[in-house]
Amino acid sequence: MLHSKPLFPDALYSAAQVRDLDARLIAAGTPGFELMQRAAHAAWRAIRRRWPDAKQLTVMAGRGNNAGDGYLIAALAKRAGWQVTVLAVGDCAALAGDARSAYEEAMAAHVDIQPWQQQALTGIVVDALLGTGLKGDVRAPYAQAIEAINDSGRPVVAVDLPSGLCADTGRTLGCAVRADLTVTFIGLKIGLFTGDAADQVGECVFDDLQADPDIIRQTPVSIKRLDTFNLPRLAPRPPTAHKGMFGRVLVVGGDLGFGGAALLATESTLRCGAGMVTLATRPEHITAALARFPEVMSAGVSSANQLYALIEPASVLVVGPGLGQHGWGRSLLSAAANASRAQVWDADALNQLATGAVRLPADSVITPHPGEAARLLGIDTKAVQADRPAAARALAKKFNTVCVLKGSGSLVANPAGDLALANHGHPAMATGGLGDVLSGVIGALMAQKMPAYDAACLGVWLHALAGEKCGASGRGLAAADLIPVIRQLLEEHQPCLS
Repeated sequence: MLHSKPLFPDALYSAAQVRDLDARLIAAGTPGFELMQRAAHAAWRAIRRRWPDAKQLTVMAGRGNNAGDGYLIAALAKRAGWQVTVLAVGDCAALAGDARSAYEEAMAAHVDIQPWQQQALTGIVVDALLGTGLKGDVRAPYAQAIEAINDSGRPVVAVDLPSGLCADTGRTLGCAVRADLTVTFIGLKIGLFTGDAADQVGECVFDDLQADPDIIRQTPVSIKRLDTFNLPRLAPRPPTAHKGMFGRVLVVGGDLGFGGAALLATESTLRCGAGMVTLATRPEHITAALARFPEVMSAGVSSANQLYALIEPASVLVVGPGLGQHGWGRSLLSAAANASRAQVWDADALNQLATGAVRLPADSVITPHPGEAARLLGIDTKAVQADRPAAARALAKKFNTVCVLKGSGSLVANPAGDLALANHGHPAMATGGLGDVLSGVIGALMAQKMPAYDAACLGVWLHALAGEKCGASGRGLAAADLIPVIRQLLEEHQPCLS
């Protein structure tokens, strides 16, 4: 089993929670200016580590505490012999409190401070414009400053989070800085890991600023970030294990023209440890299924009546991959919906669920992408992406189920309000069939007696990390490429034998 020190803690917070944490640290005896100095030192260390040969820095500073961090970074760089300029966006006279003290520190270090007037940006650019308090879209002059940063072609480091990125949702608030490096402090913000974050954050570095662990533990956590040290665990298999101990999964899908989706879900189910796997698909696909995996009991079904006998011995159903929305698929989905079995619904099963034509059985998992989520909630896709955590929670509550909201920073929600996030993945995963693989993985884990929420969390993490590893080779990723990697990751982190 692999063991490593986590790069990040597993707690993700809203902006309000981090501000409250900051306030309680100050109330407990750590002055705010000292926290600001620690933040500046953390950012300065990260800058030197990322760009060790750079000797020039331009700080774009706003008017709040985020700007205070920037002024202190400028002072540190100046004292280290760098050529430093601060371009102040807005009136420096508006600076107050700790930010004013930071400005005076930069003045004492003889930093060149100028009003921003569309000057060319040079060296490493530090984004210290806007902090976590931004609510609405970015307005002038900050929108123009962000555009200048993005158009500069210079390396960019964002202080705490890229200006214009919503700390709670990862949504771009009109426009946002595209950073190469983001150095964030005290508590990890939700918006650094979902929504548009992957396009804006770049490399993320975290520093807790030596915050009192007891105070941090007292702060409620909005979302759990999934990592090797907190994943749900399958029980090791005893030496006397037999296939009947690990469940029987029935995969239902594969209408004419969509047989591959059902095959992908079936193969991932088989490779993730289900004891027995049955595929119910169009009779025309049986030859291909037998050739691909003779270990699977592949059954050609033409109607719901033929499906009932296959449902009876199953412990978990995976329904929807390639199911289609014609009469054949609708009849099979209706039969599955009336079965008292734990189920994973994806793809066309979700489209039928959105119409209200069927009801979701208990102990189920749904795995919508943003478009499917929008149909299920009766809103548009843009609204889903504007607040992905809220959408995931709303789906779990509406259907009384575990919901996996797929996408960059996939989220797992349950009806109780728990929320988990997988911050792995790769742009090469933007290809067909990945969702079919995921549904099979989750079904296999549920068959091995893992609760639905835990199975979804582990399945999403395995799927995302496998995609990251496979995607490292570049374009041309095929969904089936993930399956052997998922199997390997599952064994590395959760070995079959103790």
